[in-house]
Amino acid sequence: MRYELTVGLRYTRARRRNRFIGINSLVSMIGIAVGVWALIVVLSVMNGFQKEVRTRILGVASHVQILGSGNRLGDWQGIAQIAKGHPRVLATAPFVQAQAMLAAGSAVRGAVVRGILPLEEEQVADLGKHMRAGSLEALKPGEFGVVLGVDLARALGVIPGDKVALVAPQGLVTPAGVIPRLKQFTVAGVFEAGITDADSALALVHMKDAQTLYQMGDAVSGVRLKLDDLFAARTVARELLVSLPRDVFASDWTRSHANFFRAVDIEKRMMFLILTLIILVAAINIISTLVVAVTDKQADIAILRTLGAAPGSIMQIFIVQGMVIGVIGTLVGTLTGIVTALNIDVIVPAIENALSIKFLSKDVYLIPELPSDLQSGDVIAIVLMGLGLSFVATLYPSWSASRVNPAEALRYE
Repeated sequence: MRYELTVGLRYTRARRRNRFIGINSLVSMIGIAVGVWALIVVLSVMNGFQKEVRTRILGVASHVQILGSGNRLGDWQGIAQIAKGHPRVLATAPFVQAQAMLAAGSAVRGAVVRGILPLEEEQVADLGKHMRAGSLEALKPGEFGVVLGVDLARALGVIPGDKVALVAPQGLVTPAGVIPRLKQFTVAGVFEAGITDADSALALVHMKDAQTLYQMGDAVSGVRLKLDDLFAARTVARELLVSLPRDVFASDWTRSHANFFRAVDIEKRMMFLILTLIILVAAINIISTLVVAVTDKQADIAILRTLGAAPGSIMQIFIVQGMVIGVIGTLVGTLTGIVTALNIDVIVPAIENALSIKFLSKDVYLIPELPSDLQSGDVIAIVLMGLGLSFVATLYPSWSASRVNPAEALRYE
């Protein structure tokens, strides 16, 4: 073992002459450990929330949508065949989408009406898993059934079996003027996707009924695609555009919900920077520890220099002392953070039961549990950041130690 490492490890421990160095080293270790632990847990929880919301959004939306100009796609079967030819496309489903007004008694609400083929739709989205009453299979062509979001059904005051009037903006031109198209639908089911836009403003009908109501003939609004990797949506959309007709365009989920995911990403970055300040404070504490250690060990430094130690060796001794603090603190914080993030679904309920409180009430929050998604990339970045700050904190005190003049240090010894 090199003597620089041996001496640096000995200096890390408290000595009888100055126990302040040992106590300060311990405080620095705890500070780094707490900062690393907090960063791993917080980022894991934020990843969990992002994953949960993304899953709920994609339960209603699709990975990729192929749309026709003017909300009209004629040869949708051919477009679907082209899309199925891509190796990453798992399933396709046509749809008709338009605006409408829904009325039940005195209650009136605006809604987005989506005409679907139930069997194909279940292959590209997970709405069937979110049904609270009824099923998508209850939508039969010609029966004019409708499946409503839970908040929309509550606002209209309807349950399965009730009637709602659907008013389409496309009207009939008569000598008396334009008369809106109105059709009575029967509520066939209610779903709860956990997304406000869907639960409060989405109504599902059979595609044939939507084509009849909106006078679209055999045309549809577009085709929805499901991929084997949702993160490849942007690449697949660009690749499909090459083989699609010019009046057809493709849009992926990252574009349709770009603002939300951009906001989450910015929030995650800012949280990383804010919590990094905890580690930075601990790193500054390492500087103060080493400065005191250099002052306390000036005689030892002078003796080592007299025996032939180079200034670089003196620097290495105090770099080792500071890095021991940083490495131990980072490792303890990393292990504690990983264990906490992997068991947060057990830890949080235990705390709630012990304190008789509820952090995320079902009546207030969309996601009542704290989800966690531990990602190796985040852990590696946090570890490297903790070690990097610890190393930088050792440079000035170590350089200062290497500049000690042996004659001046031993004058009064």
